[in-house]
Amino acid sequence: MSRQTPTTPNVQVLADQLLLQEFSPPAVMVNEIGDILYVSGHTGRYLEPAAGKANWNIHVMARPAIRTQLAVALRRAVKERTSIDVHGLRMDGNATHLLDLTVKAIEDPKALEGVVMIIFREVAVPLRNKSRRKAEAGAIDPIIGAELLRSQEELKALREAMRASEEERQVAIEELQSTNEELQSANEELTTSKEEAQSMNEELQTINAELQSKLDDLAIAQSDMQNLLNSTDIATLFLDKDLNVRRFTEQIKRIINLREADIGRPLSDLTTTLNYAELHADAKDTLRTLAFSEKEISTTDAHWFKVRIMPYRTVANVIQGAVITFVDITAAKELESRLRKA
Repeated sequence: MSRQTPTTPNVQVLADQLLLQEFSPPAVMVNEIGDILYVSGHTGRYLEPAAGKANWNIHVMARPAIRTQLAVALRRAVKERTSIDVHGLRMDGNATHLLDLTVKAIEDPKALEGVVMIIFREVAVPLRNKSRRKAEAGAIDPIIGAELLRSQEELKALREAMRASEEERQVAIEELQSTNEELQSANEELTTSKEEAQSMNEELQTINAELQSKLDDLAIAQSDMQNLLNSTDIATLFLDKDLNVRRFTEQIKRIINLREADIGRPLSDLTTTLNYAELHADAKDTLRTLAFSEKEISTTDAHWFKVRIMPYRTVANVIQGAVITFVDITAAKELESRLRKA
């Protein structure tokens, strides 16, 4: 059997992966707050896990020598949505190479919008010639110079970070002032609403006091009327427009079987001791003609009553039912009978 060779697409994919691993610079992809989303290549020279609980944030994992400049560049790239380049960063313990950073905010493709790519590139430090080294023989020690340059770069980065923080603080102050003004306006509106509610409450209290006074007057008037009706010793029956019982005096109970539960019952359903079968018809006729009716009616227990039926008129002169009064005339009838016999 002949040995099968890999297909062309597989070779191309493997070659692309090999080239990316060998020749592409190390890079990481982070979100806007610095959380690492993807790592490409060997980034151990620039990033290291922090001690303690695992934290995959670029601000925590970046080496101290590049942490400040990286933070400033990341903030600018996120804010300006552009690419920021930082050149000539010195790594700890590496005097032969400098580090260049490229921090780029990705906008295309849309799936990676909002993601930031950080690329690390090391460049060799150019060698000095002999004459230059002699001229610099009495110069500052290279290590001290490198530290001084790195300190200056960090100081510059810190100044930029402070400037950005100052701008953010100023924006926050303006937002707080705007919020404070809105709250003050809302507080004034609430105060006005509270005063209006208090004024309305006082008006309601005044109206309530007036209504309570009227209710007291009405209760007194009702008591006066009830006492007046009872003091006349006249049995009285009040009916509504449908000739249903609306009110009655205590004396009516001697003539008609009534109790408080009978309020609302029709007149035709009531049982009486009167020999007056036409009572309901006469009451109905009074409502129709508005003319009062008066008759002398005897009872089954040998009493006589003068029955008067009149329309019930309101203060506004509106007919709202009928009033039936029963006046006991038994004594007068007996006297009349004795006079006739005499």
